[in-house]
Amino acid sequence: MQRVKRRLSAIMCADVAQYSKLMERDEDGTLDRLRAYREVMSSTTERHNGRIVNTWGDAVIIEFASVIEAVQCAVEIQNELSLRNADLPEMNRMDFRVGINLGDIMVEGDDIYGDGVNVAARLQELAPRGGIMLSQSVYDQVKAKVALGFEPLGPQVVKNVSEPVETYSVRLGGRNAPAEPVNDAEETGQDQSRVSDHPDWDKDTRAVANGFEQARRWLRMQPRRVRTCVVLIGFFFVLNLLTSGLSTLWFVWPSLPFAFLLAWHFIVGRRSAAAEESPRRGK
Repeated sequence: MQRVKRRLSAIMCADVAQYSKLMERDEDGTLDRLRAYREVMSSTTERHNGRIVNTWGDAVIIEFASVIEAVQCAVEIQNELSLRNADLPEMNRMDFRVGINLGDIMVEGDDIYGDGVNVAARLQELAPRGGIMLSQSVYDQVKAKVALGFEPLGPQVVKNVSEPVETYSVRLGGRNAPAEPVNDAEETGQDQSRVSDHPDWDKDTRAVANGFEQARRWLRMQPRRVRTCVVLIGFFFVLNLLTSGLSTLWFVWPSLPFAFLLAWHFIVGRRSAAAEESPRRGK
């Protein structure tokens, strides 16, 4: 029996958002567009020394020896496809979701397996339409080496992965923020008297805004029942603040069932992921 080889690789997984709806609406046009977009992906992958491992349906798996090449390739693909989509009606646009992970993989012939591939596939499922989602291992390698901005989205619980995965979304077209904010007045030579006398207020405002944005992104990625529970709890909270203030009768008791449902969802989700992972690790 031939021994399975292992190596460290950057894995990109991509698929088409709402592919079934596109096929239902226009099978021939969708298939032609998918072929054309895959040609873009193939040529871009070749320029970045990647290897298309597998394609099935609307999905594709690509392996790279360099994690920087993988991220740059993904950005070029998304930018090119975005330009092509701009010329199409909204209902016909084909947006890809991309996930990239750097991890140890098993190699058998031309196929690859293992957690490194699985995590990339789960990141792709979390990515927004036309977006790119990175794991912590990828972010650590590219954060200071590519002219991109990144949005930390925190740990995400994903299927068949026992531990939460730290995730980062790529801000396409953006740049990394400097380590220390540059004062606009210093940069442009404006009168310092026009700068706010309370810089900490601006910092706190940015922190609050960033917190709300991360919460919004997290909520959007959750299952529908989780979003419903969170929205209802928030509704009861705001309603009580606007009326009589927080009370046991009008906030705590109405919110309690939804809080239990949230706790049950995350506890069962973690246990299910761990249970599915244990037999696979024992092989």
